[in-house]
Amino acid sequence: MLYKAAKLLLHPWYRLTRGMTLGTRTVVFDAQGRVLLVHHSYTPGWLLPGGGVERGETIYDSAKRELREEAGIIAEEEPRLHGLFLNDANFAGDHVAVLVLRRFRQEPFTPNLEIAEARFFATHALPEGTTPGTRRRIEEVLTSQPAADCW
Repeated sequence: MLYKAAKLLLHPWYRLTRGMTLGTRTVVFDAQGRVLLVHHSYTPGWLLPGGGVERGETIYDSAKRELREEAGIIAEEEPRLHGLFLNDANFAGDHVAVLVLRRFRQEPFTPNLEIAEARFFATHALPEGTTPGTRRRIEEVLTSQPAADCW
């Protein structure tokens, strides 16, 4: 719990002091073809689950850790890389690796200081407030469109 609180408080400081950042977002589809979205307690909108890659972590390890922390998702396969995106419009120097996961199991998840809600939604009925970047990444994966360069 202390780690989560520290992460929430230090996140803005890290953004200002690091030259370049790398994060992950994972498009998770359940057996019914629904997509997992999370609603953070500290920012509006629905997003793909993910977060920053820590020192010594691969993007795959980071994605799996974030899925477990944010939604109780345990990967039963290695996530597949969809693309790497420059996120300069939101955070200068930020890059986001987007991965796709289809085989997993889900442990019970309780909302916490960081994640207010984690739910699966039909891809044709995403909730109001789903961010434009999230919508673009889901559409790219669903239609096998080439990935854009920017978030």
